[in-house]
Amino acid sequence: MTTRRNFLQKGILGLTATTLINVPSVFAAPAKRNAAGKDPFKLAIAGYSFLNFNLDESLKMMKRVDVHYLCIKDFHLPFKSTTEEITAFHAKLKDNNVVGYAVGPIYTKNKEEIDNAFNYAKRVGVDLLIGIPAHADLEYVAQKTKEYNIRYAIHNHGPQDKLYPNAESIYNLIKNLDQRVGICFDMGHNKRDGRDSVADLQKFSKRIFDMHLKNVTVAANEGTTCELGRGVIDIPAFVKMLRKVNYQGCCSLEYEKDMKDPLAGIAESVGYFRGVCDGTR
Repeated sequence: MTTRRNFLQKGILGLTATTLINVPSVFAAPAKRNAAGKDPFKLAIAGYSFLNFNLDESLKMMKRVDVHYLCIKDFHLPFKSTTEEITAFHAKLKDNNVVGYAVGPIYTKNKEEIDNAFNYAKRVGVDLLIGIPAHADLEYVAQKTKEYNIRYAIHNHGPQDKLYPNAESIYNLIKNLDQRVGICFDMGHNKRDGRDSVADLQKFSKRIFDMHLKNVTVAANEGTTCELGRGVIDIPAFVKMLRKVNYQGCCSLEYEKDMKDPLAGIAESVGYFRGVCDGTR
């Protein structure tokens, strides 16, 4: 029988296996933890988790927990960064065996801001932009995905979000748009809106390009984020569904509890997730 303690023990053992290698190019995939039986999805960290930390401090925490993919936030790489600054940013990530795989979330209020967001993503060199556009601008977003060949994933923020409270609200608005417009599935906020996040992962998987991995204390507006193994979402069932739908993107841990001292909670969540993955094969 596999218990939460087993999951944690297996995951924590995985944290000691940090691999330090030279990546052959800026966007090359970093070393794999396990060559055999590796899941198609990748564990990452959403840059917002490091709101109160500079890039060096953030990368040091990522090294401590052996995570190698980062969704880039603008407080680490500002929108107006020069080509030289972007190159230096990626060089620093490479030195730490980290790949910046996407940018965002980026809020936009008009077409000019959408233009700026796509231009930023292109200059950074990623093919995925996480955003929160106005409903009226969705057709324009779709045009930009074609123009730039950059995928755009809309983020849901729960019951207080009047634009995109859950995955279904996004899907209903984008289902007839270009296939490069999709969802950044925040499973925690989705749950806070009273949804079944495991079922919604299955239902909308074809348009889910990215996800924010988190758990919440209760399935209601007042729910708050917590360590991954301590909330109301069934994480083992979620992992099994990731495999069932053959999700191949990143699962970006977005840790919003104890944001001024997040390392312990991030480490526990990473260890738990890896333990679940190992224990449910």
